[in-house]
Amino acid sequence: MIIVHITLYDNMKAPLSDFLEYISVIKKRSPNTVVSYQNDIQSFLDYSKEQYEIERIDSVNHLMIRSWIVQLKSEGVSNVSINRKISALKSFYKYLRRKDLVSSNPMAKVQSLKKPKRLPSFVPQKKMDYLIESELGEKAFSELRNNLIIELLYLTGIRRSELQNLTFLDINSARLEIKVIGKGNKERRCPISSSFLMKFKVYKEALFDKFGNLDHDFVFVTDKGKKIYPKLIFNIVSKKLKAINASEKTSPHVLRHTFATHLSSNGAELNAVKDLLGHASLAATQVYTHNSIERLKKEYKRAHPLGE
Repeated sequence: MIIVHITLYDNMKAPLSDFLEYISVIKKRSPNTVVSYQNDIQSFLDYSKEQYEIERIDSVNHLMIRSWIVQLKSEGVSNVSINRKISALKSFYKYLRRKDLVSSNPMAKVQSLKKPKRLPSFVPQKKMDYLIESELGEKAFSELRNNLIIELLYLTGIRRSELQNLTFLDINSARLEIKVIGKGNKERRCPISSSFLMKFKVYKEALFDKFGNLDHDFVFVTDKGKKIYPKLIFNIVSKKLKAINASEKTSPHVLRHTFATHLSSNGAELNAVKDLLGHASLAATQVYTHNSIERLKKEYKRAHPLGE
């Protein structure tokens, strides 16, 4: 059960607390997602109390919610962030309605805002090749770890949380694949290369030389041998990407985008990319066709007599 701190009025505390427990335990949402839902929903409930003196969860109507959205827009909050808050509120009221805690769903008349079409940031192929190419040689443990993290994120497209939770038992050397537990505890297999496996073995030897037998089985650890944490992964990737000036964004997710974009650009079927990424639907994967289309346009202009 997830522990939350809710600063609402008594008749609002229980419904929100129950909902957060529901999405954590039953829906198996990640702790970060649960906290995000809590913050978004609580911010609206605070707004409804301040602006409309609402103290009962069933007194909210759609006009109040629209007013909240207008205020968020006036504060400069992006459509993407507002839509995330709307989504959280929709889930909350759907839950309340199912539990008969409200007589009607005010979110039924609230629509999401239009999102600007933004292409995902990715690292160009040449810069990615430069980033990956490195001699094994004699290197400090931390550098071996950092290089392996970069290569694995690019090689498999796994998420930061998936990398963080990777164990030695998840790596199948004989089959050249890793087992990944993704969102909703869904399991998938991602192929790895023999060259990566060689680097992994060097890293593993350095890990045990430095720490001996650890009290856990996680692949990636801190400089003190503890399970690696999200911020450290972010810092490692960000530093490496900034060093080659690869992208405006430098988060680990950029390497996931790069993985998918390079696959798509080199002719991989979209369904295969979808399965490798662990996407639930093809719609989430279609954004990675953008680079393929640009490549086709260049080829068309180069090869067609009337292309220019």
